[in-house]
Amino acid sequence: MTLLKIILVSGLLLIAGCSSNRPMDTVEQVDLERFMGDWYVIANIPTFLEKNAFNPVESYRLNPDGTVATTFAFNAGALDGQQKVYQPRGFIRDSSNAIWGMQFVWPIKADYRIVYLDQEYQYTVIGRTRRDYVWIMARAPQISAAKYLELTQFVATLGYDLDKLRKAEHSPD
Repeated sequence: MTLLKIILVSGLLLIAGCSSNRPMDTVEQVDLERFMGDWYVIANIPTFLEKNAFNPVESYRLNPDGTVATTFAFNAGALDGQQKVYQPRGFIRDSSNAIWGMQFVWPIKADYRIVYLDQEYQYTVIGRTRRDYVWIMARAPQISAAKYLELTQFVATLGYDLDKLRKAEHSPD
């Protein structure tokens, strides 16, 4: 009986290990020059760094070598909390410029996919194939309730659990 249990458990682990998330489509093409600049995080499924982030802003600058210098800044714990700054590097992974590897620590490059981008480059959604983290971002710190609803509904269509989505708080202008 013990051998049968080992075989069953091994089989289940093998099947679980082979499973993968359904593909996540990205936008067709990203004009990197237009995408560069400041993006305010409007809502996200937060990473451990972002759990108590206020005023979160992600900034991108294209480096001469084709990588993306990234600055992620926020106030820790409160709107007037201590400012924290992280500077990962983005690596463009495909010709659409929509799939990046984001490197906080060498040699790991985390999955980073531009899955929504409006024509005016004012709103974007960044996702991950694992559907563990997502970011809704905009060029301004506040967006309309209608636009927020539209973007959260889009995130839901990707397969994310909206109960995990947290709206970011920004200081009033």
